[in-house]
Amino acid sequence: MFTSETTVRVRYAETDQMGYVYYGNYATYYEVARIETLRDLGYSYKKMEENGVMLPVLENKSKYIKPGKYDDLLTIKVTIPKMPDVRIIFKYEVFNEAGDLINIGETTLVFVNTKTGKPCKMPDVLHDILIAYYQ
Repeated sequence: MFTSETTVRVRYAETDQMGYVYYGNYATYYEVARIETLRDLGYSYKKMEENGVMLPVLENKSKYIKPGKYDDLLTIKVTIPKMPDVRIIFKYEVFNEAGDLINIGETTLVFVNTKTGKPCKMPDVLHDILIAYYQ
């Protein structure tokens, strides 16, 4: 299983009238963490798209435990719980600066050929990188 961490500071524009992170922004935080996770693996999402494969989101789940607040430095722990094939699952745990778990989430994405718009297998390069974590 592969795990990665990234941090995001909550900007004022990302909060609601109560000063809490607006719930819709967690999907953006997941995306930032997902891209950084691939980067931590030595793999570029941008390069994958240039090579004809995109990763649209099929499913997004989120559970809000405590509010994130303006100027909090959030740590997002990302896990890829199983070896991907046509789909890849990312699990997220979001912690505030005090180390409190404030949000958990999960996204399922599908590898899609950009020319045909149809699902395809994960790129061989990514497979070769990930396989070591799942043997």
